[in-house]
Amino acid sequence: MTNPLLSISRLTKTFQVGSQKVNAVRQFSADVAAGECLAVVGESGSGKSTVANMILGILKPDTGEIRFAGKSLPLRRSLIHRRQIQLVQQNPYSALNRSRTVGASLRLALDVHKIGARSQRVNSVIELLAEVGLEADIAGRYPNALSGGQCQRVAIARARACNSQLIVLDEPTSSLDMIVQARILGLLNDLRLQRQLTYIFITHDLAVVRNVADRVVVMKAGEIVETGQTDRVFTDPTHPYTRRLIAASPVVTEEEQALREILRHTMEN
Repeated sequence: MTNPLLSISRLTKTFQVGSQKVNAVRQFSADVAAGECLAVVGESGSGKSTVANMILGILKPDTGEIRFAGKSLPLRRSLIHRRQIQLVQQNPYSALNRSRTVGASLRLALDVHKIGARSQRVNSVIELLAEVGLEADIAGRYPNALSGGQCQRVAIARARACNSQLIVLDEPTSSLDMIVQARILGLLNDLRLQRQLTYIFITHDLAVVRNVADRVVVMKAGEIVETGQTDRVFTDPTHPYTRRLIAASPVVTEEEQALREILRHTMEN
């Protein structure tokens, strides 16, 4: 990969828990090209969210480096950095300020980052809502009047408001039912293709990964145990932990059912 948009080199992070030190992330390295979706998967406690928080500048790595567009990212991120790298959180309701209307939340992002002429920002809010499949009248509503799927669309629109290049998606569909989940994944795929967005997709759900990611990084106990193109990881996983994750993921097609049976047979023998 030449000139990746994001380059992560040998990140480590240790937390002090009581009298013990816990190695949350050890020697994590990955490159992400512009327009690519890299999924970081693993069970709870695997370190994937810690990696996301270091990319966002929320946590400081003990060692290692993160480079964005060829330049090293400082811990104290500038307004420009925060504009370039945005987050879509797991819980769409807690991600939005309940005391603000949807329009006010989107307008705030435009105002803070001084995007577009002030007189045009109301129109920009309507355009952002349309981009994520929401009607203009949603702008006047409060988050508690929206469904979970609508709130997550608003959260995606807010990330898009900044014209960000990289969006970190932290379990963005885990709180949604299967039908709404599929629609949100379809929206994310469409936006990525239309706007040349780059995603870091944090999830424990491999069934989701197969539908959105170009490449997969599998983490266990803070370390990368497998990485590769999504199709290869699903059809020919090399690590026993990856095989267990795939075998336990929901079955969507007959092909996936057949793969699950093969993996189960491999683990039993």
